[in-house]
Amino acid sequence: MDLMKITRISAAGMQVQSERLRVVAENLANADSTGTTPGSEPYRRRTISFAEGLNKELGLPTVRVSRYGVDQSPFDREYDPGHPAADENGYVLRPNVNPVVEMVDMREAQRGYEANLSVIETTRTMVQRALDLLR
Repeated sequence: MDLMKITRISAAGMQVQSERLRVVAENLANADSTGTTPGSEPYRRRTISFAEGLNKELGLPTVRVSRYGVDQSPFDREYDPGHPAADENGYVLRPNVNPVVEMVDMREAQRGYEANLSVIETTRTMVQRALDLLR
C-alpha cells in the first residue's frame, strides 16, 4: 500500500478520536450542570458514533463521524430542597453523566489517537530510511 495512503487513513483516525475527546470533555465539564428552574432538565450526556467512510479523492476507506447523539438514559434524582431547580418534593434532576465512564472513554480515545500517531511516525521513519538508502 502507498505510504501516503497509510498516513491519510491514520490521520482520519486521529481526527475522529480528537472529536471523541471533545465530546468526552464536554460531558465532563457539564457533569454537575443542573436545571435552573424547578423541574427543569439538567445537561444530557452527548454521544458520538463512527462509520466507515470513503476518501473519494484517493479511493481510500477511512473512518468518519457518522452522528452526534444524546444519551436518553434516565436522570438521577437527588434530594436538595434548597436548590433552585428542586421540584415540589425537593428533588433535583442530576445529569446522566457518569465521570468514570467518561474517563474510560477518554482513555480509550487517547489510546486510539496514540496508535494512529504511531502509525504515522513509523511510516515517516520508513520513508526516511528508504531515502537514506537511495543516497
